[in-house]
Amino acid sequence: MPSLEDVVKEAAKAIVRMASVSPAEDVINALRNAVKIEVHEPSKVQLNAILTNIELAQKYTAAVCQDTGVPTFFIKLGDEFPIRSKLFSILTEAVREVTKELPLRSNSVDPLTEKNPGDNSGIGIPVFDVELFNGNYLELIYTPKGGGTELPSKAFVVPPGNAWERLPELVLNAVIDAGPMPCPPVIVGIGIGPNLDVAAKLAKKAAVLRPVGSRNNNPDIAKIEDALLNAINKLGIGAHGTGGKVTALDVHIEYAYRHPATFAIGIVFSCWATRRARAIVYPDGKYEIKPL
Repeated sequence: MPSLEDVVKEAAKAIVRMASVSPAEDVINALRNAVKIEVHEPSKVQLNAILTNIELAQKYTAAVCQDTGVPTFFIKLGDEFPIRSKLFSILTEAVREVTKELPLRSNSVDPLTEKNPGDNSGIGIPVFDVELFNGNYLELIYTPKGGGTELPSKAFVVPPGNAWERLPELVLNAVIDAGPMPCPPVIVGIGIGPNLDVAAKLAKKAAVLRPVGSRNNNPDIAKIEDALLNAINKLGIGAHGTGGKVTALDVHIEYAYRHPATFAIGIVFSCWATRRARAIVYPDGKYEIKPL
């Protein structure tokens, strides 16, 4: 009988493979809908090529994009789950093994020497984001995010007096500056919080974790999400910058309470290949793959 450590690694490898081979199902459905509403022929051609690429990746169990991203785990760790301090090393080994087996491109490079270890590991990689909760199971969400979507990301700390009025301009300028770099149609994640690092993290979660079509529970924020999505899609950037009606599949905003003197804003892009997969591991040695 496999140990619980072996089960955690097996579950992690399963979601690394799954997320590397295909975008999430809600993203695929949004792309199919984009084809239906797009009227600009060059953009329509790009969207159909994207969908064909996804079908081929699924058929041949190959990475859906040559940029297999920075390996990132969003972890919810129950207080009573038996494995704690060893968890990061187990997940790192899972990434190393799938990098060789699938294979994945290695995207970890020493910033000084430019040396690439070849297995998607290194100082600070994989990336781990951990939340604790009162329970006995482990939840793992794996999402690989490519470099093209990171390059145009933005972060600001602005005076709070007119921050909400400035927000649309900051977002639209960020999308214009990004152009085709993040491989549109994109998901735009916006984070608002007490300082720069919190805002950036919230923006990333908004971009990669929330399903397309979901809305913030705060109805006022949800209205802003809708308004920004409409405004972005009037810019005419289109799929891969070829022009058209569909530049963004969605806009998501997450927020935290802020400092009275500051208003921190993060803007993070996620590409058409927004990839994520989730596993739940139980202390009895069972696990299941669950949709988000």
